[in-house]
Amino acid sequence: MRDSSTGSTARPSGPAEPEGPSTPSRRTVLAATAGITAALAAGPRAHAADARPHDDKALRALISRMPLEEKVGQLFVMRVYGHSATAPDQADIDANLKEIGVRTAAELIAEYRVGGIIYFAWAHNTRDPHQIAALSNGIQRASLELPRGLPLLISTDQEHGIVTRVGKPATLFPGAMALGAGGSRSDARTVGRISGAELRAIGISQDYSPDADVNVNPANPVIGVRSFGADPDAVAGLVAAEVKGYQGSGVAATAKHFPGHGDTAVDSHFGFPVITHSRELWSELDAVPFRAAIRAGIDSIMTAHIMVPALDPAGDPATLSHPILTGILRGELGYDGVVVTDSLGMEGVRTKYGDDRVPVLALKAGVDQLLNPPDLGVAWNAVLNAVRGGELTEARLDESILRILRLKAKHGLLSDPYVRDTAVDRVVGVPAHLRAADRIAERTTTLLVNKERLLPLSRRRTPRVLVVGADPASPSLSDGPPTTVVAAELTGLGFTATALSTGTAPSAATIAKAVAAAADADAVVVLTYNLTATGSQKTLVEGLVATGVPVTAVAIRNPYDIARIPGVGACLASYSWTDVEVRAAARVIAGRVAPRGRLPVAVQRADDPAQVLYPIGYGLRY
Repeated sequence: MRDSSTGSTARPSGPAEPEGPSTPSRRTVLAATAGITAALAAGPRAHAADARPHDDKALRALISRMPLEEKVGQLFVMRVYGHSATAPDQADIDANLKEIGVRTAAELIAEYRVGGIIYFAWAHNTRDPHQIAALSNGIQRASLELPRGLPLLISTDQEHGIVTRVGKPATLFPGAMALGAGGSRSDARTVGRISGAELRAIGISQDYSPDADVNVNPANPVIGVRSFGADPDAVAGLVAAEVKGYQGSGVAATAKHFPGHGDTAVDSHFGFPVITHSRELWSELDAVPFRAAIRAGIDSIMTAHIMVPALDPAGDPATLSHPILTGILRGELGYDGVVVTDSLGMEGVRTKYGDDRVPVLALKAGVDQLLNPPDLGVAWNAVLNAVRGGELTEARLDESILRILRLKAKHGLLSDPYVRDTAVDRVVGVPAHLRAADRIAERTTTLLVNKERLLPLSRRRTPRVLVVGADPASPSLSDGPPTTVVAAELTGLGFTATALSTGTAPSAATIAKAVAAAADADAVVVLTYNLTATGSQKTLVEGLVATGVPVTAVAIRNPYDIARIPGVGACLASYSWTDVEVRAAARVIAGRVAPRGRLPVAVQRADDPAQVLYPIGYGLRY
């Protein structure tokens, strides 16, 4: 353990062997948790649907045996670089040494005794399902081989749509706003059920999803299509359904970002948003999905790094607000599950206080899990010293650890945290799951404009199709780029389709090339990405329309683009540029399936935002 009072570091020896494909025996787990398992009367791995009631007496006894340093560690969920717990690539070792002061995940666990680890694609944790499962097993083994070792909660942000950490060959579903357009609670529950089963099969036991924000601000730069929509009751129903799906598959769902991040023009990753809703408006709008999540038995709730003066006039972010987290969330809403912070590396929580104060203030506010601090050593020692100095009590830590252990017990981690290769092959990305994703996506595509019945395109009248437009980097480790995916899908449906990527900010030369290519096409499909009034994407679309060739626009992120390109012959909203969503849009364009989605948000006029161009619930049919 590292102790700031002495500056010394003692690193207990962790497992040295790389985790392989072989499955650890259940005996290993039971031996490592001897006494705990018996006290909890735990049998084979329990899922949320059949989990046995936790035994608080046994869990409290477990907590009482923890040294203070281990209690502090249990509160942290930390990133770590590498595909392996013990043998990552050298570049990942270097990144770990630079950012955390350890070489591997095993060393991180041995030094800080963290209660959880979060996976990111950019940290090279999620190459493929078998590798992820082996990493998860290696992490659990590294912890269980330590004295008093406990299984970890392994988490990730698998929202689907534009925020997805585990990519193909795992099943990738439409994101939240697309599901909002579909409007089916059954589909939302299916997404949670299948995604949860696949995450659990690779060792991920806590998913930071669903997003419970009500996105009423079209300019919201951080939520947008991550939200189910702008109607609080509709959002609430879909949130509750997805929660039940995830937790029925043995994965802790997480409603975020409390008390509600849906009405802001500032991204809390880079600034400190202020929500000006009155207390009454908050209760009628933002709070509704969180109440529904709590009624559905949500396992964890994530805080937002936002200021809500009507809820707490002190000027602190909600993550650090006792009136918001303890007074409202725990007191008024009656929530007693795990509260996890959003990443503590985000600017929204660092603007007012230093990195040494943030974790302490979060715990004083009512938080249980401290997620991804920028400097773990600083944060860990700050909490340790706050207890030693009397600012925090050890009993306060025990409250949070009890909630965390309840969660681990509920989902079977204290009886058997390991996963098996056979389950990976049996569950992850299987044909039935992929078919379900395609069918759900087909129910979300929204048709906003269809002049003179341009759509569906006819293979006889418009056989040659040019697909142009924005090709943002894939958000889901999928096939991409989207112009290529759409062209391939249309070709498979009998058209002769050609892809030409023009990017999110096409140059004059690129626009000229696209306009020239349109002359040889019978129809054009242009993918738009958050098109602006003065941006060159708008110039591209106008140039294509001017050729006289029929133009269909597909808004592949926020659905508001149509307000700025009224000249197109047809317009669809797919709500994301992931494969599953743009392929579904292509099938709608080709007439293979009918458009069924309805807007879950309103689209305002570009020249007068006070006027609604297309209201919530709008959507054309063939």
